[in-house]
Amino acid sequence: MAGTSPPFAGIGVALLTCFDEHGDLDAGATAALAVRLCDEGVTGVVVAGTTGEAATLEADERRRLVREVRRAVPPTVPVLAGTGAPSTRQAVRLTVDAIDAGADGVMVLSPPRAADVRPYYAAVAETAGPAPVLAYHFPAVSPPGIPVGCLAELPVAGCKDSGGDADRLLEEVATFPGALYVGATSLVPLAGLAGAAGAILALANLDPRACGRAFAGDPEATRSLAAEQRALRAGGLAELKRRVAARFGTPTAVRVP
Repeated sequence: MAGTSPPFAGIGVALLTCFDEHGDLDAGATAALAVRLCDEGVTGVVVAGTTGEAATLEADERRRLVREVRRAVPPTVPVLAGTGAPSTRQAVRLTVDAIDAGADGVMVLSPPRAADVRPYYAAVAETAGPAPVLAYHFPAVSPPGIPVGCLAELPVAGCKDSGGDADRLLEEVATFPGALYVGATSLVPLAGLAGAAGAILALANLDPRACGRAFAGDPEATRSLAAEQRALRAGGLAELKRRVAARFGTPTAVRVP
C-alpha cells in the first residue's frame, strides 16, 4: 500500500470531540464543527485521535462520531478514524468498527513499548482492506514510536509524524514512499517546503486558513501559529477548547484532565 495516492493533500484537522455539560458525547456538535472547518479549507478530518480524547471514548461513541461526521462533511473530504491501541487485537477491532461506521480510512498510533511494529500494522492493514491506513508516530504519547527505517516496510498509505524532530522529518521525506503528514506545529513550514503531503493539526480546529498559509511558507501565518501554540502550551486541550468555543460556539467540556 505504501506509495499509493495520499488520502488527502493539504491541511487535515485532528478534530476535537465535543461533550455536553454532563460530559456526554455531543456527536452533532462535533460534526457541525467539522463542517465549519471544511468550509474554511480543511481537506481531511481525523476523528477519535489524540486531540479527540480517544482514550476516553467508548466503542459506541467512536462509531457514533464516525457516522455523524461522515454524514455531515462533504463527500470529497475523507474522514479518518483513530484506531491505534496497546494491542493488535484492540486495534483490529477498532478498525473494523470504524470502517463499518463509514470511515474512509484509519490513522493508527503505534503500540507502546513495541520492539517490532510490523506485525501490528500488517494486521490492521489486512483488516482495513482497500481503505487507506496511516501509521502514527507520536513517541511522547506512545513510546518509542516507529523507527524511521521501518516506515517503508509497513503496508500503509502514509504516516503522521508528531514527534517534532526536523532531522527525522527530512529523512522521512527522502526515504518513505508514502504520504507524509506532519503533526507538530513547529515543523509545518518545513514540511511544506520539503514536499510532505500535508499536515494534521490540532490548531486546525481554531484557524485552518492560517495553517494552510503556514504550510505554503507564509512567514506571517507561521508566526501566528507559533504564538497560538505558545499560548496553548500551558492550558493544553482545555484552553484549545475554550478558544475554539469563542470562535465557533462549541462546548468546552473535556474528559482528559
